[in-house]
Amino acid sequence: MSDTPPESSESPADFDAMTRDIAEVPAVEVIVTVAVNLMSAAAVKLGLTEEGDKYKDLDEARKLVTALAGLLDASATEISSFHAAPLRDGLKSLQLAFREASLVPDEPGQGPGEKYTGPIYG
Repeated sequence: MSDTPPESSESPADFDAMTRDIAEVPAVEVIVTVAVNLMSAAAVKLGLTEEGDKYKDLDEARKLVTALAGLLDASATEISSFHAAPLRDGLKSLQLAFREASLVPDEPGQGPGEKYTGPIYG
């Protein structure tokens, strides 16, 4: 048995390479990627995937949709409408799905992310 500790799967050189890689990614791409990840996670928590209600959790979905709305609101002037328009459409779809899934729907303007988007009506 060796007294040498096992080597880490990531060496300092790997970290440097990751830093260089992320440095080459445009900010718009990072923002869009984060938004898509938030949308995907919200869809799962809303029960909109093949697994349906298996992972449904409206409290978690509310947080994710609100975070997505905040990100899109904050980055609206930073990303082009080419990127923003489909993200806003996806956000609205998630907000409507949340409203539909809720046993007691929020008042207009009180749903997830509506403080950033304004009231959503189905």
